[in-house]
This record gives sequence, structure tokens and C-alpha cells, in this order.
Amino acid sequence: MAADSNLDPNQAVNDLADRFWEGVLERDPLEATILGDDRYDDRLPDIGPEGRAAEAHAYHEVLDALEGIDHSGLDTEQVITADMLRIVARNYLEALDRKQYQLAVDHMSGVQTLPPLVAQYQAADTPERLDKLLARYAAFGRLVDQHIATLREGIADGRTSAAVPVRRAIEQIERMLATPVTESPSVTQARVADDEARERVRASTESDIYPVLQRLRDFLAGEYESHARPEPGLSTTPDGMDAYRLAIRMMTTVAATPEEVHQFGLDDLEQIESAKDEIAHKLGHEDRHGLAAFLSGAPDNHTDDPTRIVEMAAAQTARAYAVAPQYFGRLPTTDCIVKAVEPYRERESAPAFYMPPALDGSRQGEYYINTYEPQERELHKIAAITYHEATPGHHFQIGIEQELDGLPRFRTVGSRMIGVAYGEGWGLYAERLADEMGLYLDDLERFGMLDTQAFRAARLVVDSGLHAFGWSREKAIEFMHERGTLPMVDAAIEVDRYTIWPGQALSYKMGQREIERAREEVSRLMGDRFDLRAFHDEVLGHGSLPLATLRREIPGWVEAAVATPG
Repeated sequence: MAADSNLDPNQAVNDLADRFWEGVLERDPLEATILGDDRYDDRLPDIGPEGRAAEAHAYHEVLDALEGIDHSGLDTEQVITADMLRIVARNYLEALDRKQYQLAVDHMSGVQTLPPLVAQYQAADTPERLDKLLARYAAFGRLVDQHIATLREGIADGRTSAAVPVRRAIEQIERMLATPVTESPSVTQARVADDEARERVRASTESDIYPVLQRLRDFLAGEYESHARPEPGLSTTPDGMDAYRLAIRMMTTVAATPEEVHQFGLDDLEQIESAKDEIAHKLGHEDRHGLAAFLSGAPDNHTDDPTRIVEMAAAQTARAYAVAPQYFGRLPTTDCIVKAVEPYRERESAPAFYMPPALDGSRQGEYYINTYEPQERELHKIAAITYHEATPGHHFQIGIEQELDGLPRFRTVGSRMIGVAYGEGWGLYAERLADEMGLYLDDLERFGMLDTQAFRAARLVVDSGLHAFGWSREKAIEFMHERGTLPMVDAAIEVDRYTIWPGQALSYKMGQREIERAREEVSRLMGDRFDLRAFHDEVLGHGSLPLATLRREIPGWVEAAVATPG
């Protein structure tokens, strides 16, 4: 992947980014499928030693190629692209060196969830496409055998996953196996042309998927679970504190210390809780706890009907999309669609999440909201979740990013490899922006927004507490319930999520802080000439960025946008 010395430096960077991204898609064919690229639809990733060696080789090639490019002649966008390539290569190489791949039991999106995911996102409506789907199902056994071998490496090295996620994964697989084959999502969600094709998918699921899931379940329960680490923190693994510092950098693009993160969360929580008390007093309650207790018991703040939750979220996205042109000059081509999280994974899933649209336009962005145990979910919180995950949150940020012209695909599609602080920070910023946009219908929904803000601030405390300061799962759940304002069912789900995904929970508040600081700085510099629509368009108009890059470049971008007619 060496750079061509005869190329213009800007073109050399773009070409390097294109080659690197092509390699990513080839090594991770499931990501290609989800993005609407069907070239590798008959393959699954190689997660064994050869696959890891290919990854390492690609990252080393990127670093070598960057050394051969004259950076003094690069334009701003190419400087950003080169910086992002370097960040990705260095971080991922360090993760491989630290053998973080051995902590591979994932009850949310682990290998056991891949067949339903493939069925959902892979077109199989022609004979050729059906053959590719069936080839993937047939390859599932090899993937799981590689997964098991990796976990055995971890046992030998003393680097194993935490006990609770392991138990959750076992129980999830057991539920999948208890489902009749004809009702399996691997069959029912397959995008086939007719009943004959679906019967072939059913037969493959019976012969290629269920026995392999049984083999994985037996390994986890019979061999692995006894070696799972009893406490959730990454610091309890070999070189765990260094691994957690790497996780912070990979997720946030910021080299913050666990101590800094922990204190930021505590300070932010105090400010949010003060604002919640103000609303509680306004509504006639003694404090935020009194209002929260009232809302917890209020019949009209709950529902037994999961459909109502989905309908509320759909109405909120529609209302936000309608008013968005007042705050954005650039919009995604279409609004997203709202779906309930499927029964096979709802128990382990987060309260909501977003799936990006297909690159070819064949599938809109999808906002999934979890309706598991609907009676436990408080309706006043749904609006803020919607504005974060959907419109004007992730759907705007990711949808616009994918439609950007003139940038390499690595920037418009693969940029989350640098970390998620930009994207998750935008989602959290969007929750606050929704109040400016008049999207919250009353003070109760505003209180719900502050609940979600407190939830994200509590994440800073809990994630660092778990992975750096020896917190138990029980202590973390209690903190998320009391200070993060989550029902106990969601508090447990969230803590187990942080256990398998160290550092990801930090990205929200740290990203939001940088976007809000950038807005304040640009507004101060420009005074009366500040244009909020231009600010939003420029924040979203360059794809996901390292936080330091955003702060450095955004004043000039907004200045140029305001100075350019139209």
C-alpha cells in the first residue's frame, strides 16, 4: 500500500484511504452487506490468526504509506483524512498487540447474533443471491470454531470475558435454540423470493446454524464459564489499566485519564440534577426525586402496549424532520423509519439504537426502540431518546455523512473507526438542540431530556468506576438506577453493556462537551454574524472527526460558509 511518489499528495492520501477502506470491507464482509455492498455476500470474516495477521499487515501498510507522502502540500480535508488513517492504524495495532480480541463473548452483538443479522440485511431474492446467503450459513460453523479457539487462547493467557455477559450469552443462545426452526429469525427474516427459497433457508438453518449454536452453547457453559472473571472491570485482566486507557482513546479520540473522566461525570451530574430540581419545583414537587416518584407511578406515563411506544417515536421523528429546515441548511434525503427491537434480542439490547441506510438507497435509516417489558418504560423519556437516535441526532449525522460528495468512502462511511465521540456527542447535543427547536411538548418531556443527560453523565462515572476503580456490578447498577435515573431493568442492561464495551459510554458526554464548546467559541468570535444553520451544516458537513480536529477547524469553516452567498 505504498504511496506513489509521482502523485499529487492530496490524491495520494485519497487513494490510500480508498485502498484501505476496500480492504476493510473485504476483511469484514458483514459490514459491506449492511452498507448495501453485495460483493462479499457469500463470505464471513476470518477472525482467526490469519485474519488478525491480515489486519495488522493492512495497518502497517497505512503507516508506511503515510510516511512517504509530503504532508506540507496537503489541503485541509486531506490533512484530516491522513490524521484519521494514522489514528485508526495505531489504535487498532495496539489493540491487536494487547490481544483485546480475546475478550470476545458479547451478549449483544456476538457471533450468535450473526445469522439473524445476515437474514435481515442480505438480499436473497434471486437464485444467485440465495446461493450466497446459503454459503454464508454454511460458513457459520467455521466462524464459531475460530471464535471458540480465540476464547481458549484467552483462557490460557488469563484474559477472559466477565461472568455476567457470559451467562447472558448462554441464555440468549438457549432461547434461540428453543425457538422452532421454522420460527427462527434466520428463516423468517430472510429476504427470499418465494416459499421454495424459504424452505432452502429453513433446511440450511436446521443443518448449518442450530448445531453450531448448540456447540457454542455447550462450550460456553461447559468449558468457558468457569474461567470467566468474576468482576466486570477491564483492570482485572492482564495489563488491564493500559488496555482501558487505550479504550478511552479509541472511543473518544481524547487521551483523558480515568480520573479526569470520573470527575467530569460527577460535576456534570450535579449541574443536571440542579436543573431537574428547578423543573420539579415549577411543577409543584419538593425536588427531582418527588417528581420522579410521581412519574414512576403515574398510569398515563406508562403503557402495556409496545405498539404505542413505537407510534410515539414515529410521531416524534416526523415532527422533528418537519421543523428541521429552520435549523439546518442540509438534510438527509429521507427521514428514518421506526422499528421495535426484535424479540430474539430485546432482552439484551439497549433502550434504542440506530442502523444506517444502505449506500444504494434501497433501505432507509432505521431507528430501533426497545419495547421489552413496556410497562417498565416511562413515556416522558421517549422524546429525548428519539431526538438522540433518530432526528435530528444520529440519522442526520450519519445520513448526511453518507451523502457527502468529494470525500473518500473511509471518511463518509468508515469514519467511526476513529471512535464514536463525534457521533455520540452529536446525538447528545441533538437532545439539547431539540429543546431549542420546540420539539419537547411540555416540562415533563424536558425533565425526561435531563434524565437522559443525567444517564449519560452517570455513564462517565460508572464506566470508569467499573474499569479503573474496581466497582462491582451491583454498585454500578445501583448508581445507574439512582443517579442515572434508569429503571432497574435498563440499569442492569446498561452496566452489562459497558462491561463488554469499555470506553464507549464515555464518548457521549465528552463529544457533546466539545461540540458545545465549539459553538460557544464560534458564536463569540463571530458575534452578530454567527449563523446557527451554518454551524450545524459545517459540523455535519465533513463527516465524523477527531474532537481536536473539530475544535481546530470549525471557526474557519463557519466563517467561510457565512461569507459565501447561498
